[in-house]
Amino acid sequence: MSENGSGNAMRIFRLFELLDELRLRHTPVTAHDLAADMGVSLRTIYRDIADLQAMGAPIRGEGGVGYVMEPGYFMPSLSFDDEELAAIALGIRMVMTRSDAGLSAAASRAAAKVASAVNRDARHGFLEGSLHAGPSEVSRTPFLRDLREAIGRRSILRINYTSRSGKTSQRDARPLGLTLFDSAWLLTIWCETAQDFRHLRVDCIDAVQPTGSIFRDERGKRFADCLAREGNPAGMKRKPEDMRATS
Repeated sequence: MSENGSGNAMRIFRLFELLDELRLRHTPVTAHDLAADMGVSLRTIYRDIADLQAMGAPIRGEGGVGYVMEPGYFMPSLSFDDEELAAIALGIRMVMTRSDAGLSAAASRAAAKVASAVNRDARHGFLEGSLHAGPSEVSRTPFLRDLREAIGRRSILRINYTSRSGKTSQRDARPLGLTLFDSAWLLTIWCETAQDFRHLRVDCIDAVQPTGSIFRDERGKRFADCLAREGNPAGMKRKPEDMRATS
């Protein structure tokens, strides 16, 4: 994991250590006592309490008076074996290093939720595991967030594209799904001009503009239909280097 990713993991671990401290207490505890117990500064405690409250933790109180957590916040611990937790952790770390800022932040929040739902020993292994994802150029791919949001809204887009062979095109398209490969993100579309599926390397997209039109979920024109037609429910048959936009 990158240095920033490791720092995020350590901070998530500290936040849930703080939640454990509050959960085990039945009377208000001051920020000064929490800072002493956890070996951090008062400023860190104030910031962490504010962040936990913003995440929805029902912590009552204020600095100088004391903090207490309302009962019933924690779910029973989920049961994962070591391999399952390692798989989840690696997947989250890959998203954090290979996606846009919004999805990376969502992965960090997901890690916090998983960490909150497992026991203390499992949490440490989950956050400080031995499987990490290094930095990747695909994290700098433009338009990822715009495309994800358009997929969610079912917004028809006007896409300007330059293939790796240098051919330029413009098309109105239904954005259907995104697939991550080692070297690139691929956007699967339903091309309104060709009336067929196409796969576009996202790093070859020059411009994306909403047309203002919304498409319906139509059988035969969905992401699942494309995957089924290509005979590969887990992804595309061809490598991203071979993808070309065609009219």
